[in-house]
Amino acid sequence: MEGLFGLVLNIILTIYLVIDSRKHGKSPVLWGILGFIFGLIALGIYLIKTNRKVIGWIITILSIIGYLVLLLIILLGAALILGGGFS
Repeated sequence: MEGLFGLVLNIILTIYLVIDSRKHGKSPVLWGILGFIFGLIALGIYLIKTNRKVIGWIITILSIIGYLVLLLIILLGAALILGGGFS
């Protein structure tokens, strides 16, 4: 279910970036690919590039923090599984 939510979110971001990039004279193919692969980070960078800097920086920073927290949780889980837990 969570994977489906992420896929749907990336598809919605891709559609938005393709449509909006044409309005700002940017390459819709490039921003569509970046939006599908990188999701919220690409959206934040796109907003920064199109002079919507405040919301762009907020989205970029929050998404990077979110990815770092997810990576930390995965690493801690792997350490607990491979290390046998707390001894």
